[in-house]
Amino acid sequence: MGLFPYRAVIVDFDRTLLRTDKSISDHTIRVLRECCQSGARLFAATARPERAIQAYCDTIAFDAVTTLNGARTIVGDDVYEALISNRSAEYVLQQLNAMEGAVISVETGSGLYASIDIPVWQPTVTDDICSLAGQEKIYKILVSHPQIPISRICLDLPEDLYTTVADQKLIQIMSKEATKWNGILRMLESFQIQTEQAIYFGDDNDDTEPIMKCGCGVAVGNALPSVLGIADYITESNDEDGVAAFLSGLIKG
Repeated sequence: MGLFPYRAVIVDFDRTLLRTDKSISDHTIRVLRECCQSGARLFAATARPERAIQAYCDTIAFDAVTTLNGARTIVGDDVYEALISNRSAEYVLQQLNAMEGAVISVETGSGLYASIDIPVWQPTVTDDICSLAGQEKIYKILVSHPQIPISRICLDLPEDLYTTVADQKLIQIMSKEATKWNGILRMLESFQIQTEQAIYFGDDNDDTEPIMKCGCGVAVGNALPSVLGIADYITESNDEDGVAAFLSGLIKG
């Protein structure tokens, strides 16, 4: 076994580390553990909330995670938050609520709320979604529409917020402080690891900045064309255990 060249391995979850069926292969788990045995720290950077990654964290001993696109970063007992302000949340939710047919969901300090039932997410359904502003910590607002393409969903966005698109069909709205990159910087700083000592794996729009700014940025083969175009390396797809394939080559030296 050669000397592992990075002090931190950082992975996105959906469509990167996870296969399409949301599983992680035994081979991938074994390779990640070998990275840890080689002295590397293992971090996760995901759009998911903590409740939706717990099973994976029980299997893989991540040293730290940044969740909700960087709105919450957990390093040991320390939690760092980047919330949407009450005023901005109310302003955005009022716009979305006036959009007939829009499917609105809100990640809050007490869980996920939505304007209609979304079975795969199991939200608390509310017919007064605007009232969440001022009543809850708000980490992220999400919107999609069954008939209108996301490119035609127009918002007057406050200056302290930004949007990104997930899976080419879901608009995510967060504080400008809530980015995967900011969460990654928190994790790296906590372990005194330089950005050039980190390798990052991703596939989607919010993985672009980490891929460009870490010491090595790797796109899985199923990544968006824009992500493939800026990656240092391209590995196999998520369904072909691309993360494990690339890391195995580094471990073997």
